[in-house]
Amino acid sequence: MAGQLAGCRAGPLTTALIRAFIRRYGVNMAEAARPDPAAYPTFNEFFTRELRPGARPLARARWVSPVDGAVSQCGRIQDGQIFQAKGHAYSATALVGGDAVLASQFREGHFATLYLSPRDYHRIHMPCAGRLRQMVHVPGELFSVNPTTARGVPGLFARNERVVCVFDGERGPFVMVLVGATIVGSMATVWHGVVNPPRPGGPRIWDYADGPLLAQGAEMGRFLLGSTVVMLFPQADMRLNASWEPGRAIRMGELMAQ
Repeated sequence: MAGQLAGCRAGPLTTALIRAFIRRYGVNMAEAARPDPAAYPTFNEFFTRELRPGARPLARARWVSPVDGAVSQCGRIQDGQIFQAKGHAYSATALVGGDAVLASQFREGHFATLYLSPRDYHRIHMPCAGRLRQMVHVPGELFSVNPTTARGVPGLFARNERVVCVFDGERGPFVMVLVGATIVGSMATVWHGVVNPPRPGGPRIWDYADGPLLAQGAEMGRFLLGSTVVMLFPQADMRLNASWEPGRAIRMGELMAQ
């Protein structure tokens, strides 16, 4: 129902809902390409609003943050296990939908779990240049993904519905996982459009022999009512931004790693 309401064109009622949301969550509309709430015919168009040109300059770094939000966790992948919160870890194999061969490439690599709150900009960008190789839609639960839930629900990010995007980059493969959550109507990518719904009983897989090449900072997808991005990198020598720690606010385009 929430997804349907978010896509409804209700004129003044839609505008009133958007204004109430802006007040409730303190959304900074000065950064938006269309700062007037009345300029959005649906709540989804407001929620996935475009930023004005120059609002997110890219750092001179090999990897930059793909989103606005906050760091949930980041660091080394230990023997194929990804740290979620104190007392909780989950496997890279489960995260990517059960593909053990794919997950093995990140066994001793690095990960970053980035949480998008309701007030954040909800488009997702490329941390580095990459060519799309595969996309997998994994149906699952729709638990909330806020910090409290992350501390309390074992294997949260490997249990929720998600879209796994596999890229080939200059320094090898990397994965971006878009994780669904409570009231998330759908997730979309720039090459496919809306991925879900539908929500079938099992995973759906798309392989790309010559997928699109996306530049660093280019948009790759968006949440229609938002959630979390989990990234996997195979590089053992990756140096994450030393200031990235759980709870730290981040902005798209800032230095993530060298």
